[in-house]
Amino acid sequence: MKFSCEKALLQNAISVTSRAVAQKSSIPALEGLLLHAGEDGLTVSGYNMQTGIRAKVSAGVEEKGEIVLNARLFGDIIRRMPDDTVTFISNEKLQVRLLCGDADFDIPGLSAADYPDLPEVEDEYAVSMQRRVLRAMIEEVAFAVSTNESRPVHTGALFEIGEGRLTMAAVDGFRLAVRKEPLEKLEGGAFSFVAPGPALNEVKSICGDVEDLAEITLGRRHILFTVGDVELICRRLEGEFLDYRNAIPKNNPIAVTVEAKALIESIDRVSVVISDKLKSPVRCRFEENRVLLSAKTGNGEAKDVCRLEGDGGGLEIGFNNRYLMEALRYAPAETVRIELNTGVSPAIIVPTDDKDNFLYMVLPVRLKNAE
Repeated sequence: MKFSCEKALLQNAISVTSRAVAQKSSIPALEGLLLHAGEDGLTVSGYNMQTGIRAKVSAGVEEKGEIVLNARLFGDIIRRMPDDTVTFISNEKLQVRLLCGDADFDIPGLSAADYPDLPEVEDEYAVSMQRRVLRAMIEEVAFAVSTNESRPVHTGALFEIGEGRLTMAAVDGFRLAVRKEPLEKLEGGAFSFVAPGPALNEVKSICGDVEDLAEITLGRRHILFTVGDVELICRRLEGEFLDYRNAIPKNNPIAVTVEAKALIESIDRVSVVISDKLKSPVRCRFEENRVLLSAKTGNGEAKDVCRLEGDGGGLEIGFNNRYLMEALRYAPAETVRIELNTGVSPAIIVPTDDKDNFLYMVLPVRLKNAE
């Protein structure tokens, strides 16, 4: 096996595919990257039996072949090489020589026969959208994905494709995030699936902030995300996802408008007395054109006031500080509308300029008697 390619291209492929390499595995090959040199150039693959990432690299292939290299060692070597053309040579004894400028490395490889095949995804349904839009959607929803393995289906995000748009939803039992966007292209009709949260975080990092299209292909058991020369394959999560539409309260007589940044800063200030050991909800009292925030623990007591528009009628409600701040931080708007009903009813947060684009629901924390 022999090929040559630009160091920067190879380094980028290693960086992307290494995200899917198993940290520790009973199969040593899975702790490495699979390199395949063929007529179409070089393909680098990482796989941890849950998620696989495959990247195509433009390379001059003189001798076809494939081999597995330790991901950490290979990445460290390429990263330290000069910005020049890398020449890769391997022999039948699986010994690899790497040349770049005056740098010269000899390292051992593993047989590609020991590397499990990445799943094939049947082309049943496909949808395309701009990479930067997909990235934004994942960023504004995936933070609400559950980490509780007792309900595996909720450790991923629901994708609903139909009527020319994609709706993405995530729920963890305490909060719900929903994001909608129109689609560039839809093939095969309406469909839905649940993608694992960790895989979506990798898709987000691969997408970048560009307008080029990303394609999502749904198979019977797996999902394929194609982003330029990179493919990510992951298993679909099975199970019944929460009927989130019926979980969203329709009657919210109290509505106030507030600058997201200002409210984040107020919550952050009163959260100083809250810690992992000394927990406390942030107590919010919504009055006319302001909300009074407070928190009290063994560390002390903190109070602050945030200006807003509207009248909360003196409603007092408590929230987990992190859940509330994350909603405000990820909402795609500078100003948000908070809809409330009672002190034990969920709160709804939507952008003031586009209420149909993003919705966040957070359950309140039951407060003790007024202090």
